[in-house]
Amino acid sequence: MKVFTNGCFDILHPGHIDLLTRAKAMGDRLIVGINSDASTRAIKGVGRPLMTQEERRSVLMGLKAVDEVVIFDELTPERLIREVEPDILVKGGDWKPEEIVGADFVLSRGGKVHSLPLLDGYSTTSIIERSQPSSDPLNSETGNLPSFDEHVDVIVRTGRECAESIDECARILIDTIRRGSKVLLCGNGGSAADAQHIAAEFVGRYEAEREGLAAIALTTDTSALTALANDYSFERIFARQVEALAREGDCLIAISTSGNSPNVIAAAMAARKAGCRVIGMTGGGGKKLAGLSDACLKIPSQRTSRIQEAHITVAHIWCEMIDSALAGY
Repeated sequence: MKVFTNGCFDILHPGHIDLLTRAKAMGDRLIVGINSDASTRAIKGVGRPLMTQEERRSVLMGLKAVDEVVIFDELTPERLIREVEPDILVKGGDWKPEEIVGADFVLSRGGKVHSLPLLDGYSTTSIIERSQPSSDPLNSETGNLPSFDEHVDVIVRTGRECAESIDECARILIDTIRRGSKVLLCGNGGSAADAQHIAAEFVGRYEAEREGLAAIALTTDTSALTALANDYSFERIFARQVEALAREGDCLIAISTSGNSPNVIAAAMAARKAGCRVIGMTGGGGKKLAGLSDACLKIPSQRTSRIQEAHITVAHIWCEMIDSALAGY
């Protein structure tokens, strides 16, 4: 039986060894998909990976548990899973079974999907953080207006470090708008306000030019959802709306500053199942949302306020890019 798992595997640690060993014990052959250098950078941020894709592949191939390593360029391994056709799909316990990309495909073929508990105390990110000197995120050379200084720094770093991601997200939006498909947006708290702002901007700019275009900010108001479902759990509040409104070819902009909001993650999974493309908007720690998206804007900051400010700034830049692409089209 073929077992498949995937990840970046940037710094191999005991947690990885434990997971891979248990995965191999479930079948006869363990195939490991690893993110390419480009897709690792998109998920983890600038400075990652620490080892090249070929170096990571070589290290994994040296493990007794691993039979084959395949490098993939996309943020998600969905295409690779369909090519490999594993009998068993395995991920670490930080992924719920319903959050695992490719699970529906494996289950539809009679296979099994497992989310295995992780070995406590190990993660590549924590290892890197322990090796770096601590810094004060509000430090300012001028000694005044530190938040303003930090705001400028984050915006400048976003433009410099996220250029490829900004372009890729814009290409998806341009294609969606050209075809007259819908853009759905969701987020909690301040990100809900961002979703409403971006939706209003898209409708105001492009509805008249592209007949049939709709940009819809999904809501957390359960009183507005009585016609959609009888299940009103908050974790599925956006997913239910995606299931009711989305069609193949639409695009979901999923906004979560942490990248771990359960209702936003569930919406992204529902959108993928419906044949929609997913654009993630998150912060420096948002690797889960990034790993579920077709393209992801990952702001290089951990502070919610800075992340949200940068999201709105980039959304306006997307509008300018869309304006330019649609001119004369």
